[in-house]
Amino acid sequence: MFERKIFCDECRNDVNYTVENAEMSGTLKGETYTYSGKIARCIDCNSEVYVDEINDYNLKALYDKYREKQGLVSLDVILDIPKKYAIGKRPLSLLLGWGEQTFTRYCEGDVPTRQYSEVLQKIYDDLEYYEQMLEDNKGKLKTEAAYKKSRKAVDKLLDGGSCENTEIDSAIKYLLNQCEDITPLALQKALYYIQGFYYAFYKTFLFSEDCQAWTHGPVYRDVYYRYRDYKFDPIARNDKVDDTLLSSSEKAIFESVAKHICCYSGKVLEKFTHFETPWLSARGELKETAACDRVITKESIGAYFDSVKEKYKMINPNDIKEYAQTMFQQI
Repeated sequence: MFERKIFCDECRNDVNYTVENAEMSGTLKGETYTYSGKIARCIDCNSEVYVDEINDYNLKALYDKYREKQGLVSLDVILDIPKKYAIGKRPLSLLLGWGEQTFTRYCEGDVPTRQYSEVLQKIYDDLEYYEQMLEDNKGKLKTEAAYKKSRKAVDKLLDGGSCENTEIDSAIKYLLNQCEDITPLALQKALYYIQGFYYAFYKTFLFSEDCQAWTHGPVYRDVYYRYRDYKFDPIARNDKVDDTLLSSSEKAIFESVAKHICCYSGKVLEKFTHFETPWLSARGELKETAACDRVITKESIGAYFDSVKEKYKMINPNDIKEYAQTMFQQI
């Protein structure tokens, strides 16, 4: 059940709702496709209700099935290319000799033609193919910095490493640079708040990773194992961070969370999350101290932080401050 209420046509009232998985079908370009979707239902009369986020989820699932059946590059692959090669969306379009906004449109859900799809899939699969394209077309890039950044990522991949340029890695590096004495517990909660508030302001989830409803609040499992040896001690500070690699929206959320969330201890932030719907809903009937690895769904995080943004009339990420102060007063 979600905290944000939705209007029910049957009850003629704003109601809470539940979300269930369902097999659905839809038609694209004259052909019908079956896919796994979600349905939101009014908790009072069980009628189906319309929720923007659920509709977006189902639309993406339908297009994913269409891409799969047509043999077209998936949206997940498209979104991963800039991360893999440390290159922006517009520079990548220029590198490919496309219109400057073309790749951005594909990231937003437009389906590429088969010809463009094959190019994108090959870029993703074939490191050497991308490297050759980068060298042949570097003159099309507007700045030398864009070339150098991508070249560095390619060199690291060629050496058998990973460029570690995922959004969650970028967020961790930023927080470890900006925040003093941040413990693994506090880091986990900061990442959760970045995920939630980024969605509230920009209507997309920054991290592909799911967090789980552990005893001490939301936890990203891989991040836990990365820093578990620190236990209750602060994680070593990251003295080097290149914030030019961040988008303006990422930097705005990271900065506000670092300033207004990370000023509280991990134990205080744990208490924050224990009052919030996503963690409570994921754990359900479990006792607070019970071990649990249930996923806190992105849908529940999105719905909750949407409601927070609306309730506190947030205009920009700096308004996170009021929510944090209110939560602190409540505990």
